[in-house]
Amino acid sequence: MAAAELTTPLCRHRPGARSRRCAFLLPHHPDCYCALTASRTAARSQITPPIGSLSAWQQEIRGRDWTKPRGSSAEVNFSEGFKRIREPLRRGAVSASLPVPDHIPRPPYVGTDRLPDVDPDRQMHDSVSIARMRAACELAARVLQYAGTMVKPSVTTDEIDRAVHQMIIDAGAYPSPLGYGGFPKSVCTSVNECTCHGIPDSRKLQDGDIINIDITVYLDGYHGDTSRTYLCGDVDESAKQLVKVTEECMMRGILACKHGASFKEIGQRISEHADKYGYGIDPFVGHGVGRIFHCEPIIWHTYDYEPGFMVAGQTFTIEPTLSMGSTQCVVWDDGWTAVAVDGSLSAQFEHTVLVTHGGAEILTRCP
Repeated sequence: MAAAELTTPLCRHRPGARSRRCAFLLPHHPDCYCALTASRTAARSQITPPIGSLSAWQQEIRGRDWTKPRGSSAEVNFSEGFKRIREPLRRGAVSASLPVPDHIPRPPYVGTDRLPDVDPDRQMHDSVSIARMRAACELAARVLQYAGTMVKPSVTTDEIDRAVHQMIIDAGAYPSPLGYGGFPKSVCTSVNECTCHGIPDSRKLQDGDIINIDITVYLDGYHGDTSRTYLCGDVDESAKQLVKVTEECMMRGILACKHGASFKEIGQRISEHADKYGYGIDPFVGHGVGRIFHCEPIIWHTYDYEPGFMVAGQTFTIEPTLSMGSTQCVVWDDGWTAVAVDGSLSAQFEHTVLVTHGGAEILTRCP
């Protein structure tokens, strides 16, 4: 499940408070853009390069006053001269959340609509917890592979949600998105210009769509997190290239990982490849994952200034989202669905990786 890194220190839902709550979901409340932490903001002020040295989208994000309310309408204002070749994404009807049998263990956040605080602890593993992480990630990979077989014209994202939900609970696991900060479904399905956190609904997939399916499962106390963008029917060559390059960017980021490597290397390799094709990199970040769904370290997918080095035994996600146009989003009034302001296509891929002394093991690679 994707994350959003914004640096405004105040939370509009708790006036005067400094919040860790909305960093990983852009944003749970449509008029609230919260900081990761006040301490991280303060720390970065000591190491942040001058704004002129940042990329254009970073300058735009850092220069905007995110404390002001933002529009939450599904209406999108398109850039002058932008030529739309497909219908804008329309929301469908959202059905009720699906039940989970009582015997299946729940993550601690289930039962409250409150977004969990971002855990500052980095997930480090011994042989026992690595085995549990592998099991959770393998299940997530199998569920994602099955969900991908359902991507066909006329299939609804609600049908995909139902199938994913059933496969997860049949395996004795819990669908991690369900109830996370009030998220109503068991999977995120982000179609076309939806950058991330799309809520499954009654809309039928159409010939030519692209769709990201984001799966996270909670099994035996550990989360496995993965996503992939699929082609629906006859997709044009430009969209195919976007999807192909996005997966390549993810793999280049993974190849940067090994014990002792700088976290900065991930974003650098991804950015270099995306730049060759003129794609923007959306402002969503990877995250630590394991016993906690979202925690440190923050994984930037663009040129960044994230301090620190990887350590063998760490697990985190690498999940770049590339856009054919603007990297700015607006959020629908469901509080979750983030869509590109200019209606341009986005694609995303995600793996959970385990840092080793010789590189990185992809835990969510489908067997």
